[in-house]
Amino acid sequence: MKQTTPASVWRNPVHFLAFGLGSGAAPKAPGTFGTLAAVPLYLLLEPLSVTVYALMLVVTFLVGIYLCGKTSEDMGVHDHGGIVWDEFVGYWITMFLAPAGWLWIVVGFVLFRFFDIVKPWPIGWADKHVSGGLGIMLDDVLAGIMAWACLQAGYYSWLAFTQ
Repeated sequence: MKQTTPASVWRNPVHFLAFGLGSGAAPKAPGTFGTLAAVPLYLLLEPLSVTVYALMLVVTFLVGIYLCGKTSEDMGVHDHGGIVWDEFVGYWITMFLAPAGWLWIVVGFVLFRFFDIVKPWPIGWADKHVSGGLGIMLDDVLAGIMAWACLQAGYYSWLAFTQ
């Protein structure tokens, strides 16, 4: 069943943020478009200190529980495909302490989308068993953590190989 974008996304600031500044309104692949929309914001966050970036992750996760839960409740649909704030946070987790450069931005994007789509354990378990705003956020946070681990392992393996 195709989910349509409610008009409230353009009127309600909570819905607008939950829909990733409108990026979740894409008619196809809203999660991918949401992750794409997270990239320019990441470029603004990238220069932050490790501590401030980590704090930003915690705050955006907590805010996301509210945004996603409230929007989902208002719409009467659990985890509407257009709710992509969770993709923003998941991608930003993937990019925590990432090496600089477009190569790593793209690798992080691909890894995050892979884990978010495939949903290996425990991502799939969380997606099915945790409800509300926390449930909407948790599977993408876990996807972000798994993508982060792969990105870091890939980078340090590449460094060891090229040294």
